[in-house]
Amino acid sequence: MAENATRQDRIRPITEQTVAQASRIVAGGGLIAVPTDTVYGVACDPMNADAVSKLFAVKRRPRAKSIQVLLPSLRWLGELGLELPHPLDTLAAGLLPGGFSPIARVLASGTPLATVKKDEGRDTQAVRIPDCEPLSRILAATGPLACTSANLSGQTSAMTAQEACDALGDSVDLYLDGGPTASTVASTVVAADPDDPQGVRVLREGVIPAELIRRYAAQAIPPGFRGGDRDEGSGTE
Repeated sequence: MAENATRQDRIRPITEQTVAQASRIVAGGGLIAVPTDTVYGVACDPMNADAVSKLFAVKRRPRAKSIQVLLPSLRWLGELGLELPHPLDTLAAGLLPGGFSPIARVLASGTPLATVKKDEGRDTQAVRIPDCEPLSRILAATGPLACTSANLSGQTSAMTAQEACDALGDSVDLYLDGGPTASTVASTVVAADPDDPQGVRVLREGVIPAELIRRYAAQAIPPGFRGGDRDEGSGTE
């Protein structure tokens, strides 16, 4: 009973006080769970290598897999030493904020991120700007967050703070409860591919169908589309 009470105490509503608490936890190298516009995520400071290692360990995620970085806005790309190659820059302008995760490239000047991966000899980083007002409040306080779905690797993604807590328990310092997520499907991860007719390669099909990514890359996406038309199924990450 004591353990359950401790875990319940870690689930808190999103208020000015708990957002400030989350910011302190992230700055101190801890982990927080947050709602997104897709599924709940577990997050940390992407520039803290020890925190990133803890994130992989808590989730039991293989280090060969990548971790996204959630951004408050696209202006953070330059501050983090990243750029979006064409046509991902065009796609991002139309699909963000939302369930679109483009693979950015690290500039020659380098990046402070501890989450970058090698892709054909280049340092890359998946990024995203969620379309989620509660998470926007959190990101405004914490800055960018390394984030992956709040579940053990390979298991069903959490749609509530309680499901995230049931999966990850005391290994996460704070669960910020923003209510059930609107979707059960993770974001769509896309890389630039000069050998593809549309210049893109869909690495993971998620809330935005691959067909619509390709249509948009060919300048044929329906105006105003944000990926909200697909919420069936269950995502794992």
